[in-house]
Amino acid sequence: MKADEEKQFSTLRIGDHAPEFSLPATDGKNYRLSDFDESAVLVIFFTCNHCPYVVNSDEITRNTADEFAPKGVRFVGINANSVNTYAEDSFEHMVERMKRHQFPWMYLHDESQEVAWEYGALRTPHFFVFDENRKLVYTGRGIDNPREPAKMTVNDLENALREHLEGKPISRPMTNPIGCNVKWDGKDAHWMPADACDLV
Repeated sequence: MKADEEKQFSTLRIGDHAPEFSLPATDGKNYRLSDFDESAVLVIFFTCNHCPYVVNSDEITRNTADEFAPKGVRFVGINANSVNTYAEDSFEHMVERMKRHQFPWMYLHDESQEVAWEYGALRTPHFFVFDENRKLVYTGRGIDNPREPAKMTVNDLENALREHLEGKPISRPMTNPIGCNVKWDGKDAHWMPADACDLV
């Protein structure tokens, strides 16, 4: 894999600062963490092109992004999946997907997988919500049934955003992401780092 295996894998915990990044986006530009400084809340989520948990719940994520955009919440999607595992996760397919769906978020490509390793991305999708100081206030799933969203009973991401913006403590700041594991380069399609584990 391309990620630095010498650094122990660890998912960000509540209160951790958002790791820096500099990644190309489907709009042809390169983006750093600081490019989103104007946003009161930043939602960074690891996603991809092919995973059914992503594809089936993208419209729920779109609705959440649209609902909270007027309140200063910005969404940034990052695809770190190895193209050698799934050709559908190539940058070219990312561009095509954004043109087709016009999602209301930036879509960045983490080809080296170093950013996914730094954040400790476990699955697709995996959401990380950062406050205005870019400290983590929520991490985990979006909804409780991303593969069959018609059967969902709770939208943890929306609940966390709403509570945070209302100045309330987030009642469930950490949940387990639900989805396909990140596809690490040079590894079996179902491989996960030895230190990867459930968050709660």
